[in-house]
Amino acid sequence: MRAGIGAVLGLAVATGLAVLASPDLWLGIYLIAPFGASSVLIFAAPNSPLAQPWPAIVGNTLSALVALLVCRVVANPMIAVPASVGAAIIVMALCRATHPPGGAVAMTVAIGADRIAPLGMGFALMPVAAGTALLVAVGALYALGTGRRYPFRQFGEVNASGTTDPSPPERLGLTEDELAGILVRYNQSLNLGVEDLARLIAAAEMQAASHRTRAQVAGDIMSRDLVTVAPDTPLLEIAALFSRHGFTSLPVVGADGRYLGVIFQLHLIARVHARFRPDGRLSRLDHDLRAVDVMDGRLPTARPGTPIAALLPSLASNSTDAVPVLESERIVGIVTRTDLVAALARESLRRDD
Repeated sequence: MRAGIGAVLGLAVATGLAVLASPDLWLGIYLIAPFGASSVLIFAAPNSPLAQPWPAIVGNTLSALVALLVCRVVANPMIAVPASVGAAIIVMALCRATHPPGGAVAMTVAIGADRIAPLGMGFALMPVAAGTALLVAVGALYALGTGRRYPFRQFGEVNASGTTDPSPPERLGLTEDELAGILVRYNQSLNLGVEDLARLIAAAEMQAASHRTRAQVAGDIMSRDLVTVAPDTPLLEIAALFSRHGFTSLPVVGADGRYLGVIFQLHLIARVHARFRPDGRLSRLDHDLRAVDVMDGRLPTARPGTPIAALLPSLASNSTDAVPVLESERIVGIVTRTDLVAALARESLRRDD
């Protein structure tokens, strides 16, 4: 649904420009087919190397230029159509801009050469390049608004913590060149990006690690005697609990015992820091802030019977330090990183014995 709605929006903009900018209505309509193919990649497979802005815009534009040149030399459409597509593939590959819909652009130009050729090379810029650029722009904005990544993530880009280190579960010890070499060796460089390969290898390693642990569930390792706070608990009281018990997280529970969320020390620090004035003094002590203002209610949760292997990805990342364990919306325990490390250490000792 997300990809389909995005394609509707993207094509409405891109083909609208193609139709309006073309001197002949049918010339704009010709481009709807290749733009439709580009939209499938941009909205349904945004992580594909073939869908990225460079291959999409440059690939379509070069394909149009190549087809226009071929049609100037070859008049017979039975020869011009396949020659245009073949030449477009070669040029796109040489320019590292392979984009499958570029073949459709080349074929469209060759088929409609009688109407398109008189327009000259400018047809490749308007509406082909401009229309594809608009499609890419809509794709990037739509991905941003719907929680996807487009263009795809780059190897070594800044992470959520502001550093270039991969997240803990994705630290493979492999360089970008080594990962790129694997893709080339298995002829997958057009289907997968280096960063996505790293994420897949890391996920596979994490899954393999889960197979090496004894069958344990969250109920076996969770902390049961919990210190909880109410949603209206003042932050100063919460800070005192953190200091007294040495916890890194505190569950928030409603009056009916229903689980509401978790407060992490980092959330508390960030909220207090945000209330400092430019002169470095607190604008107003946090008497008015309550637990409900800083808790996170969107954390992954588990059941007592959830295998601990299923908790590994969440607790190994920077996103969470604890996973609440629920029964009928009531919290019955919590699994922290400390609990998980202790369980894995015990498992390692058993294997050594």
